[in-house]
Amino acid sequence: QVQLVESGGGLVQPGGSLRLSCAASGTIFSMYAMGWYRQAPGKQRELVASITTGGSTNYADSVKGRFTISRDNAKNAVYLQMNSLKPEDTAVYYCNAAFRSGTNYWGQGTQVTVSS
Repeated sequence: QVQLVESGGGLVQPGGSLRLSCAASGTIFSMYAMGWYRQAPGKQRELVASITTGGSTNYADSVKGRFTISRDNAKNAVYLQMNSLKPEDTAVYYCNAAFRSGTNYWGQGTQVTVSS
């Protein structure tokens, strides 16, 4: 079993910044990627950004140039620095851990609200 604990969501004004953190614990030796997804009301969950143990990153087009994903392998943690936030970034953000077996684990989600 794997546990993912997220933190860092909240309310921010347009143009502001937030940093999300996610720490993984449990049986994680075969984890090869961590990432962030988000789900806005009435919409499907979508990939925001992901990063492999080797450091390869992938971003949704909508966040390129504004969001940065990083990872601390020693701490089994992943971070999402979100700058220049827009109202359309408002969603519940979920941490994801992907394993070579094809299994995925999810955090409980953290709300990000961008509003003036």
